[in-house]
Amino acid sequence: MTDTRSPSLPTATLPDGVDVLVVGAGVIGLAHASEALDRGLSVLVVERDHRATGASIRNFGHACVTAQSGELLDLALVARDRWLGYARDGGFFSVASGAVAVARSGTELAVLEELSASREPGQVALMTAPETVARIGGAGDPGIVGGAFLRDDVRVDPRGAVAGLAALLADRGARFAWGTAYLGWEDGIVRTSRGPVRAERTIVCVGHDVDQLFPDLAALHGVQRCGLQMALVEPPAGLRIAPAVLTGTSMLRYPAFAETTAAEALGIEVREHAPELVDIGANVMLTQRPDGSLIVGDSHRYDLTLDPFLDEAVSDVLLAAVARVLGVPSLRSDGFRVRERWMGVYASAPEPFLVAHPEAGLTVVSVTSGVGMTISHGLAARTWAGLDAAVAV
Repeated sequence: MTDTRSPSLPTATLPDGVDVLVVGAGVIGLAHASEALDRGLSVLVVERDHRATGASIRNFGHACVTAQSGELLDLALVARDRWLGYARDGGFFSVASGAVAVARSGTELAVLEELSASREPGQVALMTAPETVARIGGAGDPGIVGGAFLRDDVRVDPRGAVAGLAALLADRGARFAWGTAYLGWEDGIVRTSRGPVRAERTIVCVGHDVDQLFPDLAALHGVQRCGLQMALVEPPAGLRIAPAVLTGTSMLRYPAFAETTAAEALGIEVREHAPELVDIGANVMLTQRPDGSLIVGDSHRYDLTLDPFLDEAVSDVLLAAVARVLGVPSLRSDGFRVRERWMGVYASAPEPFLVAHPEAGLTVVSVTSGVGMTISHGLAARTWAGLDAAVAV
């Protein structure tokens, strides 16, 4: 079993003062800490847990670059390059694997054709059915009619990336206070459970828990929680799937697909032929971890506070859908075995991300659309560009 814990970084003795204090050691917090280090600033990262346990390790590990549009695509392309560079420097897993969007109907294929026509050559490469099946390891639903290879997508192992990036930042001089809760901010003084620290700039990156610290801000932006059911599955021996795998339900969730004119017909088709997927807000997709196990999922439910209970019927629907894509009778047979289940949680709001400045010297950042891994470093660069511009004025 792969060790998912944070690296053995000591909890720093809190300094009296620091240039930048980052609250939260998930991918968004670490991305903002890295940008601060790039500017030659002293950095302290305060994290209430003793290792990463939140959305940053509970996801597919898929930087879904190509399926973004507009500003999100710009941010994702920046993040893509950063992930590959950090992985090289930090020695953790990241690969420019691309992704495969599988089409199992003419309607799904029409979405891919329209997106391909709107992008630069090669970014969304249409494939025949045999080419699509070959890309997903040689297995596949006989009903696959084609697909598209999404060139710019990247896979990052979610259970190693946060720990690896934190270790890299520590090597670059960042200090980490693990097991240290943020208790509040006033006039540049950050109160923590280990004592106060003066910070020239404080950046709070606590994901869906933004409402616990800034309830009025969260209410203003409509922030709530999204809960996902996911599983880690043991695949048949020898099955290797290099790219991430997306399906028709993915085309209804990611903006570049959903903004095509063909997506409207796809929505009708899915509601008519797979209402069980609509009922659970499914995004049927999978990625393969370095050890060969498959991360599969997922469903979506929303509330201000989520009940912790996983519905086995939802898992059955998701596992059956993944099995169909791979062309196997069941993920409970043919060598497949569910190794782990969990509930992912991320912040959700009408806007894709939240960047706010409640006070001079205090910034709050949260990704509110489930694409934290995808845009993390691009969003951090954007945030810091705004802060730099404000200082220049």
